[in-house]
Amino acid sequence: MSQTMTLQLEFPTDLAALLGVQSQATELAKEYIVLGLYQENRISGGKAAELLGVTRRGFVALLARRGIDYFRLTPGEWVEEVDTVKAWVARHG
Repeated sequence: MSQTMTLQLEFPTDLAALLGVQSQATELAKEYIVLGLYQENRISGGKAAELLGVTRRGFVALLARRGIDYFRLTPGEWVEEVDTVKAWVARHG
C-alpha cells in the first residue's frame, strides 16, 4: 500500500466553485496535477495511470477526453519507429 500525504490548498472562491463540491474538487485537482506532470514528461503514462487509480487504457481514454496526446513523437521519431517495425517484420516475417 502506498503512503499518502495530505496537502491543504487554498483556492479563490470562484475557482473552487468551478471545481465543484469538495470531494469532486479534490479528485479533479489531483487529476490536473498528474496530467500536468505527465505533459511535462516528469512521469510516465503507466505511473500517471497508477496515481489516478485507472488502467492504462483508462488513462489513454482520459487523455483523449482532455485533448492530450498520448503518442508524443516528433515526425523523425515516428519514421524511426516505423523503420524499426519494418526491420523486425523483415526478420520475423
